[in-house]
Amino acid sequence: MTSSGLQPRQDGDAALRLLRDGVLDLEGRLVDASNTTLRGILTLDGITARCVYKPVRGERPLWDFPDGTLAGREVSAYLVSRATGWGLVPPTVLRDGPFGPGSCQLWIDEPEDVEPLVGFLPAGELPPRWFPIAAARDDDGAAYALAHADDPRLARLAVLDAVINNADRKGGHVLVGAEDRIYGVDHGVSFHVEDKLRTVLWGWAGKQLPPDAVEMLDGLAGQVAGALGAELADHLTISEMTELAARIDRLRESGRFPQPPEDWPAVPWPPM
Repeated sequence: MTSSGLQPRQDGDAALRLLRDGVLDLEGRLVDASNTTLRGILTLDGITARCVYKPVRGERPLWDFPDGTLAGREVSAYLVSRATGWGLVPPTVLRDGPFGPGSCQLWIDEPEDVEPLVGFLPAGELPPRWFPIAAARDDDGAAYALAHADDPRLARLAVLDAVINNADRKGGHVLVGAEDRIYGVDHGVSFHVEDKLRTVLWGWAGKQLPPDAVEMLDGLAGQVAGALGAELADHLTISEMTELAARIDRLRESGRFPQPPEDWPAVPWPPM
């Protein structure tokens, strides 16, 4: 199955129209996901593409996020990503499907020969310009390191995660698509009013933000106060919107990547 040449960034309007209005036929369930996550095929006007459909009725209740809100947070992450101009989240909409309303996101195919940017590596064999994040051992006691590449594409994703307060940036949620573009997926536990940032991308913690991130944050602040804020208001509470703006302001004021929290697990489990 191919997407008939449809690319998430190159043809964003067409992708959104396909996601909203395409006929959705389900292929199966992604069994490793904690919430109901279904893969499907969208068809509209002779264009087909795979998608990920997450129905609200399949969301597992969480103690710290209101029930039935994860799909809207997935859409909100896409809206913020689009506003940054970085295109880090695949096109995502809220639509009706075979199991009711839910988020629907364009599927990203990773090339077979793609080199992972995050993973567990033998502790003494980290490639140059890789950041060790956490120590680990396999079943035989051999030392490994959870690590990620010092890659500007990942740095942008780390900034986005800080903005949306992503509580679940696992390594498996970082995808490399066509033309070496990277994408972040699974943002259902984002935008909480409390600091819940959990990520495997801590390599830049406390370091100065790159100039393109500073410029992006300056523009994003204005968008949250305007048209972007109006779109997000369909999915987030007033308090969540206020805290989103505050996080952006704090990042602009500090000019640095955030530090790991002291009162909250810094790395999600499992990390991959």
